[in-house]
Amino acid sequence: MLGMNDKQENLALAHVRQSDGGVWHKHLLDKHLRDVAKLAADFAAGFDSSDWASIAGLWHDLGKYSTEFQRYIQTVSGYDRENAHIEGGAPGRVDHSTAGAIYAVRQFDKHGRILAYLIAGHHAGLPDWDSADTGRKALSFRLEKSQLLDRIPTQAIPQNILMQSKPPSKVCGGENGFHLWVRMLFSCLVDADFLDTEFFMDKGKNQARQQFPALAEMLPIFNRAMEAKVAQLIVEQSAETPVNRIRADVLAQCRKQAALSPGMFSLTVPTGGGKTLSSLAFALEHAKHHSKDHAMRRIIYAIPYTSIIEQTADVFRGIFGRDDIVEHHSNFDVDRETTRSRLAAENWDAPLIVTTNVQLFESLFAARTSRCRKLHNLVNSVIVLDEAQLLPPEFLQPILDTLNLLTTHYGVTIVLSTATQPALNTVKDNFGRTTRKGLNNVREIIADVDGLYADLERVEVQIPADFNQPTDWESLAAELCHHDTVLAIVNTRKDCRELWELMPKGTLHLSALLCGAHRSAIIADIKERLKCGEAVRVISTQLVEAGVDLDFPVVYRALAGLDSIAQAAGRCNREGALKGKGKVVVFVPPKPAPRGLLRFGEDATKDVWHKRPEKPLARELFTRYFNRFLSMPNLDEHDIAGSLKCGSGLEVQFRTAAEKFRLIDDRETQAVFVRYNAESNKLIQQLNQIGPKRDLMRKLQRHSVTIYRHDLNRLLQNGDIKAIENYPDLYAQVGDTLYHKKTGLLLAESPILNPSTLAF
Repeated sequence: MLGMNDKQENLALAHVRQSDGGVWHKHLLDKHLRDVAKLAADFAAGFDSSDWASIAGLWHDLGKYSTEFQRYIQTVSGYDRENAHIEGGAPGRVDHSTAGAIYAVRQFDKHGRILAYLIAGHHAGLPDWDSADTGRKALSFRLEKSQLLDRIPTQAIPQNILMQSKPPSKVCGGENGFHLWVRMLFSCLVDADFLDTEFFMDKGKNQARQQFPALAEMLPIFNRAMEAKVAQLIVEQSAETPVNRIRADVLAQCRKQAALSPGMFSLTVPTGGGKTLSSLAFALEHAKHHSKDHAMRRIIYAIPYTSIIEQTADVFRGIFGRDDIVEHHSNFDVDRETTRSRLAAENWDAPLIVTTNVQLFESLFAARTSRCRKLHNLVNSVIVLDEAQLLPPEFLQPILDTLNLLTTHYGVTIVLSTATQPALNTVKDNFGRTTRKGLNNVREIIADVDGLYADLERVEVQIPADFNQPTDWESLAAELCHHDTVLAIVNTRKDCRELWELMPKGTLHLSALLCGAHRSAIIADIKERLKCGEAVRVISTQLVEAGVDLDFPVVYRALAGLDSIAQAAGRCNREGALKGKGKVVVFVPPKPAPRGLLRFGEDATKDVWHKRPEKPLARELFTRYFNRFLSMPNLDEHDIAGSLKCGSGLEVQFRTAAEKFRLIDDRETQAVFVRYNAESNKLIQQLNQIGPKRDLMRKLQRHSVTIYRHDLNRLLQNGDIKAIENYPDLYAQVGDTLYHKKTGLLLAESPILNPSTLAF
């Protein structure tokens, strides 16, 4: 029997580090296991699973008691060889994670597999039970390596670490919730392991994490900011405008309804009604009301578009200051980052996180430790899903299932915030079979949504006289020229370029062929011109439709999904400043939308508009529209549910599901670093000189454009771009002619456009 007497001293090592003075410091393995167990148990207390997390912590590094590992850590640390380092995959690296997994199964039989998933995966990520794709890395195969446990010397491990009773707590969510519960436990273990190791290796970094205010401290700051905003409006004599009165009422309703019990909410407010600040007010007040029974400690604000996330984060920074908001997304400007915000982005241990749907949902289905590490910090949180109508249809069913699990078993409050609330209810066919399992018990925050829509009606919508009669670009361009200030939104980048080329000099262009830094500069220019009352014409793709606070008197929109048209209308007469109503013109473009989601949306709009309703954006039309739209695609196109189904022996394919759940499939696309300005040139030069350092790569994100592989290959053949030396997966523009100062990257556009390249 493995195990030493509790009173015996065990000097087995978990980690070692060398101080600046050359002194070696030892992290004893016994202490590491017990400290990780305690921390993991604390994390899992929020979903009543401390017993499982504690044992996972105690057993996760049992393999480090082996003679092979102890010899390895002394050799590579420098005890036996100078100038070596334990990190970095040194030759002869010892498998230390499988032994604890094998021990768990020996102790608890089938239920030990729960712990085996966690322990075996705490470095490499949650494994599949048995999969042709992962082969010898599958858990079932690894559990056959009994020698990895048997090689640990007799009496090596303290008895009070080894001898544990099977945990009595039950799976959160039962069989259907097993995969999320295991992933939550995994998050507790890996974050505890990271933090305890970090505390030993770098106490300064660990202490930098402890500097954020609590949500209770942020609410008074928010309230003072709202009072100052009202006072400023009074000074400007605009506090009593109809739009501002409506926004104040929406804010008041959100504050009042925050006292309701945690769960699922919808916040249905027309564009321009103040959803962003009102939803934040709800979240802060909700956390205050339930601070004792739920101990709510954070707010996650998830946004579908990276192109607008900075705007929301900047609004929040204007209230709370630069240092107390954590942005976590691929397009983040590293110059806005602090040490503590960078560390908090690793595990979301901060009060207010602004992130993307990609980060949130891919993490909820992830297998990698870096992605899963944050999940336990979602427990007892408020998650605001901004522009909820943009949840990806091909992944909608697994997303809805997981949102239900979060609210039912993990104390999470979900707020679906949008002007066009999607139909996310349960749907059954004519035989009573469930074709879509919807969200449970969604409560609307706004008392009279129909009245609110009537009060905020600021535009007249003109729909096409004939849905089968397209408007050619030349005719549309001529019509647009009758307006000094106008926004035209089209469905594809190719359409955007073609229409823009027909417009007069000075017309602005916005599409995903512009890098993030370029888009931000153009949007800022548009806002400034509109504020000053200057004439401005803009041709754009749908990237301006959600969250970009533009206010045009006239907006043209190519026929598309009804939600997209409503979002376009939200860029028209946004502040209600016109004497009459704004004008929104929907036209049939020369070519129909590309096949896929864009075409589904266009067809569903035609369906609900076929009787030519008097009010084309009447709220009751949206339920019909979304039911029609969501009946078209497969809502679990990649069979995520099949991979995550728990077998009788607790078999789950975690890694396969994670590989399938990609909101953006980067296997078909590639980011290219472009030469937009002097800063772009400087960053690309640095990349060629020093390679992909972390901070440099994060800066370069804002100077990249994502293109298809066939376009990449053509540009490579033409010598327009090249791979960075020694880094064949990184590509940069070579000369100065490929990137246009008005329209961005010059491509021979494909007729098929993947909507995901615009949506995230």
